[in-house]
Amino acid sequence: MLEKIKSLATQYADEFKAIRHHLHAHPELSYQEFNTSLFIQNKLSEFNIPFTVLAKTGVVGIIEGKNPSSRIIALRADMDALPIQEENNVSYKSKIDGVMHACGHDVHTTCLLGAAKILSELKNEFEGTVKLIFQLGEEKNPGGASLMIAEGVLENPAPTKIIALHVHPGLQVGKLSFRKGRVMASADEIYITIKGKGGHAAAPHLTQDTVLIASQLIVSLQQIISRNNNPISPSVLSICSIHGGNATNVIPSEVKLMGTFRAMDEGWRFKAHELIKTQAKSIVEGMGAELDITIDVGYPTVDSEPMLTEHCSILASEFMGENNIEETELRMGAEDFGYYTQKIPGCFFRLGVRNESLGIMHNVHTPQFNIDENAIEIGMGIMSWLALKA
Repeated sequence: MLEKIKSLATQYADEFKAIRHHLHAHPELSYQEFNTSLFIQNKLSEFNIPFTVLAKTGVVGIIEGKNPSSRIIALRADMDALPIQEENNVSYKSKIDGVMHACGHDVHTTCLLGAAKILSELKNEFEGTVKLIFQLGEEKNPGGASLMIAEGVLENPAPTKIIALHVHPGLQVGKLSFRKGRVMASADEIYITIKGKGGHAAAPHLTQDTVLIASQLIVSLQQIISRNNNPISPSVLSICSIHGGNATNVIPSEVKLMGTFRAMDEGWRFKAHELIKTQAKSIVEGMGAELDITIDVGYPTVDSEPMLTEHCSILASEFMGENNIEETELRMGAEDFGYYTQKIPGCFFRLGVRNESLGIMHNVHTPQFNIDENAIEIGMGIMSWLALKA
C-alpha cells in the first residue's frame, strides 16, 4: 500500500501543483470562500466523491472503503486567505488586490484534494471511511472549525480521530515534524476603552489624562503574566494597538487599546481573563477614568493526542525515512484545529516547505511567503498514508 500511495502521489504531482497555482491566484478571505468552495466541490465530483456543504462554504467529502463503519478517520484542511498584498513575482501571483494565501491554506487544500483522489482510487483496498473536511474561516474568530462542529461535521458518520498538516517555512522541504501534547496556544482578543475628561495639555489637573492612564495600564498588565502564571507554562499578553488624540496639546477624552492574550493552559487562560479585567478596572477607575473592557474568547489550545501522534510519527518514518522526521517546536501561535482536539483525538503536524537555494525562506503571514512545491507530492502522499494506517 505504501508504494501504491507513493506512486500515485508522484503520478499526480504536476496536476496538483497546477491546482495549487489556481487556488493561490484566486484567494478569498475568511467566510467569503465561495469560489474556493465551488472549486473543491467540482473536484470532488470529478473524483466521484460524494460531499455536503456546511456553514455556507465548508465542504465535507466521504470516501467509503470496505466495511465503512469499521473505522472512521477525518482529514482536515483550511482554505481561507489573508488580507495581505502579495509581493512574490510568480506566474500564479494573487489576482485579488490585497488578498493573499500567505499562510499556506492553498497548500493544505491542495494536499487534501490530492489525498482525496488517491484514496478514492484505493477505496476497494482498505476498510473503513475517510472523512474529508475542507474548512472555512481559520484565520478569523469565531473560527470555521467551531461553526462546522456546530453544524455536525463530527457526526454522521462520527470520526474517532482527526489529522491535519500545516506548512512549516522553517523546516526543509522533504521533512515533517510532530509534537505530542500541546502544540499551539489559545488566542483571545482584548479590547479596552478608557474614557475621561479631556482638556488642554497645559492644564492636566483639570482632566483625567487617558493617555497616561493607558500607559500605566499597559505596563501593569505585564505583571499578570510575570507574577501570577506558573513560569514553566508559556503565556503571552501583548497590547498591539493604542489610539487616542490627534494634537500635541490636547489630552483626549478617549483612548482605545487592542491586544492578544495567549496561553498553553486552559485553566490559567480563564483565570487570567478575570485578573486582566480586575486589574484594568482598578487602575483606570483608581485614576479617575471610566473603563470598557471586552475579552473576545478565541481559539483553544491545539492538543496533539500523544498516542495518536506517536503512532503517526512512526508511520511517517516508514513513509519518509526516520532521518526526515523532526520534533515540532512549541509555538504561541494559534489554530482553530484546537476545537476539533477538544472533541476527539487529533494529530496536527508540520510539512516542510523551505528551500533556501530557491530563496524560499519567508515566514507565514508575510507578503513574500511561498513554498517549494515538491512539498505537495509529499503532503498528499503522507495524508493518504496516515488516513489508512493511523
